[in-house]
Amino acid sequence: MSHKKAGGSTRLGRDSQGQRLGAKVHDGQVIKTGMTIVRQRGTKVRAGKNAKRANDDTIFAMANGKVKFTKSKRTRFDGQLKTVTYAHVITE
Repeated sequence: MSHKKAGGSTRLGRDSQGQRLGAKVHDGQVIKTGMTIVRQRGTKVRAGKNAKRANDDTIFAMANGKVKFTKSKRTRFDGQLKTVTYAHVITE
């Protein structure tokens, strides 16, 4: 007789690949036109000066310069104040 129980297959064990989201360039770093600043789902970071938002909410640079992240308070449609982060590209 065997001393091990038959190891059946499991339905678990599958996992998806990571999507590599987050900030790719940080505050004060030099960036070139077209380079990605932030990869995100939703608009956690908004596009500021010399930056644009792609269809998948990625923020990328429209000019050469240095990245600057700023926070400001915005009034929402219901009158509530919300802190919003912006990604700017500052040209020299």
